[in-house]
Amino acid sequence: MTEEKNISSQEDSTKSTNGKADVVASQFRPWHIAALALFIIGTIFIIRRNNTPIPFQKEEGAAFGTFYHIVYQNKESLQPEIQAVLAEVDCSLSMFNQQSIISQINRNEDVVTDSMFRRVFALSQEVSKVTNGAFDITVAPLVNAWGFGFKHGTLPDSIAIDSIRKFIGWQHISLDAEGRLHKEDPRMVLDCSAVAKGFGVDVVADMLRSHGVSNFMVEIGGEIVVNGQNPQGEKWKVGVNSPEDDSLSTSRKLQTILPLTDCAMATSGNYRNYYEAGGRRLSHTIDPHSGYPVQHSLLSATVFAPTCAEADAFATSFMVLGLDSAKQILSSRPSLRAYLIYADEKGDYQVFASPDF
Repeated sequence: MTEEKNISSQEDSTKSTNGKADVVASQFRPWHIAALALFIIGTIFIIRRNNTPIPFQKEEGAAFGTFYHIVYQNKESLQPEIQAVLAEVDCSLSMFNQQSIISQINRNEDVVTDSMFRRVFALSQEVSKVTNGAFDITVAPLVNAWGFGFKHGTLPDSIAIDSIRKFIGWQHISLDAEGRLHKEDPRMVLDCSAVAKGFGVDVVADMLRSHGVSNFMVEIGGEIVVNGQNPQGEKWKVGVNSPEDDSLSTSRKLQTILPLTDCAMATSGNYRNYYEAGGRRLSHTIDPHSGYPVQHSLLSATVFAPTCAEADAFATSFMVLGLDSAKQILSSRPSLRAYLIYADEKGDYQVFASPDF
């Protein structure tokens, strides 16, 4: 009797289990399978889309009397934003924009400067102090007198140079608390072209960073900021021009190619920008102290700094100071590095590079 009950109990258990399996099977219908398949396919698509490399954008255009080339990794073009920030710099610092703040200052109009002008002015004054006036944004009248910019066609004599030097000097301009610039002599003219391009590069680089862009190269007229990696996943390759006098060539020979990342770079040189008059070749770089074109062995100064504006200003300063004084400043400012090309006593090209370059 007990065995029959046990057998009956096992049969009931088996029937119960089979019944649950039938219920589960009846609930798992074909459309469930289709939904599961779509879910899996959608998941794979999302994963693949997220793993698709972000493209590099390329932008080109004109700014500050020269051209810009920008390469950056982003899903979409930021050209409108690039144009907008460059227009802001132009409205603040361009001497060729008659409505810019610096143009109004040069006409001695009552104008309150903007934040861009104040930043560039502060940096200019700092570099002027460090270089003992080798960098001077009031030097434009001397540059023009020697025929660069608005050329006069004749060389100035010592009397003309001495008269102009009376209203040259970075110490004779200042900003008040309200942001108005004051000149000790109304004939003073400001020209920030030796720092404005570098500053423009910095502004564009900052805009790209604000949009989450980490891989980019911004170049305006040879002044450069690089960040992250290039499209090949490597450091950016940047060339330094050779100082050979090759003015008839449409291309420039390179002295070297440097792999760079996360830095700013600017170059100044006398080997292409010069003025021939009276059988003499005159450098376009004017010494604010003497009022005359510089004459020394330094042919090209490429400077690397935390910002492109700073690199731009010091590259110009080094071309005024010459090799030895440039080395002294480099040794006193660890944030600066340089690649300097100069001519030795035989006229052969030599290179000085910062020790940790």
